Amino acid sequence: MKKDIKIPTFKDVWIAVVQEKKLQSLVWNAYVINAKKEPIQGVLVNSKGYGSVNGEPLKTSVLRHFLDVIKPCSYKKIEQLPKPLLSINNEFWLSFYLKNKMYDKKFIFLAESITQLNLVDVPIINKKGILIK
Repeated sequence: MKKDIKIPTFKDVWIAVVQEKKLQSLVWNAYVINAKKEPIQGVLVNSKGYGSVNGEPLKTSVLRHFLDVIKPCSYKKIEQLPKPLLSINNEFWLSFYLKNKMYDKKFIFLAESITQLNLVDVPIINKKGILIK
């Protein structure tokens, strides 16, 4: 019976963590990017962090962000990632509607992957960051 369930997949909607200046320091902000030529609606993102620091397990609260509509070829900010969270896994579960059909996908930024060494040019935002497609 599980084999009969069709789980729709999608392209051109991504999550990026971008390094930006805030006042006199650098911060990391997470964004949903809609690279499609049509809007996505009912955008919901659940975020959480988990892992271990110095051998001690660390788990954050689950945060839920309702971003409503993201226009074609645009983006919306999810949240800022405080520096201590960069050393653990950061998971974003994205759900949205496109043409009255629901889509969802889990994006995981692995522990220590959000660093200067992994920066790439992030399309649409036009800044340096870490991108998961």
